Amino acid sequence: MNAGCQQADEQAALRRVATLAARGAGPEEVFAAVAAEAGQLLSTDVTGVFRYDPDGSTTCVGEWDSVSGAPPFTVGTRVRLGGHNTLTLIFRTGRPARVEQAEPATGDITSIGRKLGFGPVAGAPVTVDGRLWGALVVMSGTGKTLPPATEGRLTRFTELAAITIASTEARMALSSFADEQAALRRVATLAARGAPPEEVFLAVSAEAQQLLSADITDIVRYDPGGVSTSVGWWTSAGPSPFNGTEVRLGGRNILTTIFQTGRPARLDSMDDGTGESAVVGRQHGFRSAVGAPITVDGRLWGVMMLGSTSGKRWPPDTEARLTGFAELAATVIADAQARTELRDFAAEQAALGRVATLVAQGALPAEVFAAVAGEVGRLLQADCTILSRYDPDDRSTVVGVWGAADLARPLPIGLRAKLGGRNIHTLVLQTRQPTRLDEHSTATGEIGILAREWEIRASVGAPIWVEGQLWGVISAASVAEPLPLGTEARLAGFTELVATAIANAEAQAALTASRARIVAAADQTRRRVERDLHDGAQQRLVSLALRLRAEQATLPPGAEEVAERLDAAVKAAVGLQEELREISHGLYPAVLADVGLRPALRALARRSGVPVKVDVQVTERLAEPVEAAAYYAVSEALGNVARHAGAAAAEVEAIASGGVLRVQVRDDGRGGADFGRGSGLTEVKDRVEAFGGRVSLHSPPGAGTVVEITLPLSGT
Repeated sequence: MNAGCQQADEQAALRRVATLAARGAGPEEVFAAVAAEAGQLLSTDVTGVFRYDPDGSTTCVGEWDSVSGAPPFTVGTRVRLGGHNTLTLIFRTGRPARVEQAEPATGDITSIGRKLGFGPVAGAPVTVDGRLWGALVVMSGTGKTLPPATEGRLTRFTELAAITIASTEARMALSSFADEQAALRRVATLAARGAPPEEVFLAVSAEAQQLLSADITDIVRYDPGGVSTSVGWWTSAGPSPFNGTEVRLGGRNILTTIFQTGRPARLDSMDDGTGESAVVGRQHGFRSAVGAPITVDGRLWGVMMLGSTSGKRWPPDTEARLTGFAELAATVIADAQARTELRDFAAEQAALGRVATLVAQGALPAEVFAAVAGEVGRLLQADCTILSRYDPDDRSTVVGVWGAADLARPLPIGLRAKLGGRNIHTLVLQTRQPTRLDEHSTATGEIGILAREWEIRASVGAPIWVEGQLWGVISAASVAEPLPLGTEARLAGFTELVATAIANAEAQAALTASRARIVAAADQTRRRVERDLHDGAQQRLVSLALRLRAEQATLPPGAEEVAERLDAAVKAAVGLQEELREISHGLYPAVLADVGLRPALRALARRSGVPVKVDVQVTERLAEPVEAAAYYAVSEALGNVARHAGAAAAEVEAIASGGVLRVQVRDDGRGGADFGRGSGLTEVKDRVEAFGGRVSLHSPPGAGTVVEITLPLSGT
C-alpha cells in the first residue's frame, strides 16, 4: 500500500473516531475505538491504549485484539512501570519505542505479555495539551515481526488521535464539573431550607456515591480524643444502619493517614489496612477505599471516603475528583454547622432569658434550679438533667431535677450522696473540666451505684463556677444511648451563663433571708417591748391605781379635796394604762402570740371602724413570721379601708393550702389605691416579700379595692 493510501486510511479512521466522540460517546468507547482503528490499520494482533498515572503505574483504558482467547490486557488493568519494556521506555524518553521479543524484556508489563505468548511490541507516545498522557501500543504473537514503519505510522495516528482524546477528556471533565455543581446546588438548596446537619451529610454522601460510582460513601467527622464518627454513611441501597459508628484512630488506614497528613489517601486492598478503622471497614464490606480531607474554616474537619465492595482499583484521578467535591461540600457543611450553631445559640439565649426573668421576679432558688435543669434538658434532648451543689463535707446535694420519666425511680430533691469513685460528679470535681461516661456499668462510688439504680446508661457533666468558686455540677443523662459527642462543650457553654443566674438567685435568696431576719428581729423586739410594757409599766400602773384607791378609802371625813385629787390620779393612771395597752397592742398583739391568726384577725375586725366579715380557714398554728406578716398586712389594709376608702363594708378571707397562705382583703369603697401613695401598703409589700411572699393590688376607680397576699407556709 502506498503512502497516500495509508494516509487516507488513517484520516478515515480518525474521522470515524472523531465522529464517535462528537456524538457524546464516553471515554471508554472512544479509547476502544482508537485501539480498534489502530490495530486494523497496522494489521497487528493486539492494540492497547495506556494512560500514565501519577503513582508510577499505567492503566489500560482501551483494547482491541484480532486473536481468539483472552487478550493480554483488559480495560482497567494497572501495572507498575519499570524494567526494559516499551511502555517504560516511552515514559522515560517521550519517544516511540519497540522491543523485538518479550524474552529479553523485563518488568511487570513484560511478564504478563510473556505468559500469554506475545513477541515484538512497538508503541508511540500520546501527548495531550503538551504533556505525556499515555501510549498507543501494538504487539504481535511469538514468531511474528512488526514492520519497520510501525512506530512512524503509530506516531502519525497518535498525533491525530490525541486531539480526539483531549476533546473527550475535556468534555467529560466539563460534564463532571457540571454534575458536581448540580449535586452541590441540590445539597445547598437542602441546607438553605434549614435541614439538620445529619440530613445534609447524608445528601452529600448520596451525591458523591452517584457521581463517583462508589458502592459506599461516608462522611466521617474527627472528634476530640482521637475518635472519628460516621455522620453520612450511604450505600447504593440508601442510608446505612451503621451511620453513627465511632472508631478510634490509629494503625494504617484511610482515616488515620488523612488525620496525620491532611492529604488524600487510598487503600487498594483493605486487607493491607490495620487499626480499628480497617477492621470495622472490612466488617462492613469495604474491600478498597479512597478518601479526601474535608477542611472547614481552615481546620481539618473530617474525611469524605469512597468504598468498593468488589475491591476494584480506583482510577488514579479519584483523589483529585473527590478532593474537589469535598472542597465544595465543605462549604455546605460549614453553612449547615453555622446555622446549627446560630440556632443553638439563639435557643440557649432564649433559655437564659427565661431563667433570668424568673430570677428577676424574685423566684426562690429551688424554682430557679428546677428551671435551669429543665432548660438544659430540653436544649440537649436528654432524658433527664440533674443540678447538684458541692458541699463542704465531700458530698453533693441534688438541688434541681428535670425529666426522669424513664428512670426506674424518681430523683428526689435534697438527695445527698458521698463523692468518690468513678462517676460524673466526682470526675468533674477532680478535673474541674466537662466530662462524660458513655457506659455507667463501669461507674463506681455511691453516685455511680445510684446512677445504675436509676437505670442511667450514659451521662455528661460540666462544672458550675460561681464567683470564681466551683459551686456544683450539672449533668445530662440518657437511659438508651450515649449523648452526641460535643454535648459537653454545649453544656459547658450554657453553664457559664447559668452560673450568673444561680449567683443572682442565691444573692437574692440571701437578701430575702437577711430581710426576713431583720423583720423577724423587729417583731421579736416588738414582742419583747409589748411584754415589758404589759409585765412592767402596765402592772405598776395597775398597782398604783389600786394603792391610790386604797388611800382614798382611808381618808377621814372632811378631806373631800384630797379625795378629789386622788380620784383624778386614779383616773389618770387608768387612762395611762389604757394608752399603754393600745401602744403595746400596736407593737405586737398578745392575742396573736397567745392563740394564733384566726382570733387575732377577728379582733382586728371588731376594732375596725367599718363592718368586716371574716372567713379564716386556718385550723393550725402557723410559723410565727407568717402569722405576723399576715396580721400586719390585714391590719394595714383595714386601716386604709377605714381612713381612705369611704367603704360601707369589707371582707377578710384567709386559707392555708398547697404550702402557702392566701389572704384577701376586699372593700366596696371608691378604689384608686396605689402602692405609691403613702407608706402603709409599701411597708406591707416589703414585709411580705421579705418572707418570699407576694402582694397584689387591684383597685380600679369607683369599684372598690382588693389586696391579695400570698405567703409560703415555711416562713422563709
